[in-house]
Amino acid sequence: MTEPHAVTGMSRRPFGTTGLDVTPIGLGLAAVGRPAYINVGRDRDLGADRSVAAMEARSHELLDEAVALGIRYVDVARSYGRAEAFLASWLAGRTPDAPPVTVGSKWGYRYVGEWRLDAPVHEVKEHSLAMLRSQLGESRALLGGWLRLYQVHSATFESGVLENREVLAELARQRERGLAIGLTVSGPNQADVVRAALDVRVDGVNPFGAVQATWNLLEPSAGPALRDAHDVGWGVIVKEALANGRLLQPDHALLERATARRGAAPDALALAAALAQPWADVVLSGAATPDQLAGNVRALDVRLAAGDLADLADMAEPPGAYWAERSRLAWS
Repeated sequence: MTEPHAVTGMSRRPFGTTGLDVTPIGLGLAAVGRPAYINVGRDRDLGADRSVAAMEARSHELLDEAVALGIRYVDVARSYGRAEAFLASWLAGRTPDAPPVTVGSKWGYRYVGEWRLDAPVHEVKEHSLAMLRSQLGESRALLGGWLRLYQVHSATFESGVLENREVLAELARQRERGLAIGLTVSGPNQADVVRAALDVRVDGVNPFGAVQATWNLLEPSAGPALRDAHDVGWGVIVKEALANGRLLQPDHALLERATARRGAAPDALALAAALAQPWADVVLSGAATPDQLAGNVRALDVRLAAGDLADLADMAEPPGAYWAERSRLAWS
């Protein structure tokens, strides 16, 4: 199941029992599919030109770099502005002998920011059957057969999606037709949502086979639930491994000491900590530039000892405090 790539350690691996295969690092296009996002330092990364043409060109540049580095998993969503369309136009330009990629997308949020940095609302959430059918049709119209994994975007108890029998039955039908089905989770109770999803049944079968969750050195609370998901055969994707850029700010003494000791950049070390989790199949890079992406991939060269991971564990914040801080990050 392995094949040589440009970066040592970037070999394909099974994604749980979904039948898909992935690489340990994936590329997420959330940061470049729309003009505004919540990453710290985004103004410096992207500059002033946030036109559709400029963002599409940037997306293609990142995708080219990703493939050159050996990355074979790409993450998008209906709410990421034009991320699916940017990915579709890039895929259309590839040659027949180009390396294959596995594409995952998500439904449940609609982008409403009208391509404005100052939009009062950027996305609206709805976990209804009508939304699922509408957005799946939109995703397939753009991505066609490249779409292999479709995820509930930010499943929560409040949205009721895990108790919506119509939605769950439709997800089960899509899984029977060959589309891998998963969910993403966020917030201080994301571990509880994962465990609830593990218990979902439609005619005795769980429609889900994958989960995407926030895990990083500041917010590792979902780890035990993700281990449980991995143990039953689900594919596990880590998002926000750099805490939306917070881990790159010069105020984390433990990370700075580990960086100096290991001779690695903070981004590579933080991503290496996520890669070191035995249940993590894919760790997403949310890079906005090719240089950032290349730096993120250097995480594969970082070897963290048990003592390193134990020291870094002291960086963890209470989940409520972490998510409250995240909610205060500005769209920029």
